[in-house]
Amino acid sequence: MTQERYDPLTLVLHWLTVALVLTLWSIAQLWDWLPRGSAPRHAAQALHVSLGLVFILVLATRLLWRATAGRRLAPPPGPRSLVLAARAMHGALYLLLVAMAISGPLNRSAGGDPLGFFGLFTLPPLLAKDKALAETINDVHGTIATIILILAGLHAAAALAHHYLWRDGVLARMLPGRAPRDGAAAAPLSPGGP
Repeated sequence: MTQERYDPLTLVLHWLTVALVLTLWSIAQLWDWLPRGSAPRHAAQALHVSLGLVFILVLATRLLWRATAGRRLAPPPGPRSLVLAARAMHGALYLLLVAMAISGPLNRSAGGDPLGFFGLFTLPPLLAKDKALAETINDVHGTIATIILILAGLHAAAALAHHYLWRDGVLARMLPGRAPRDGAAAAPLSPGGP
């Protein structure tokens, strides 16, 4: 019995989201090490903003695709508590990604900084300049990023548990270029392991 796979666009959008989140977080960490006002720091921030706008487009596409034509796969058989935990994890990640997509441009606008896109164009500010508000939004933006990374790490750990402990094919249906093994869905999911 071969388990269904997610559709190609869902796969691309998922892994593009992962790559963008990790890249955006890494760039933000990098510029903290660069001198304030320096050209490399400004370049890192401009790249972060541009890739953040790409992230917003990818996330909007992902949400629209998921709500319309994206393939939804049933969770593997197992305890209801694990199914509910998986749904809660996905819901929390989506909510936090949306909060990240909103807080980034608001932070930039409140700080009086441009929302440029790879030097091609600049979006108009979303808020009036307000340094105190910018600091608050920046703190929220950073906290959201940290929580996303923690939850994404737990999400990845759960996927690895599905693959190596329960061998139910859940991870394989999200990996690009890999077909799930025949019989992968046959191993029952149980709270105590395989």
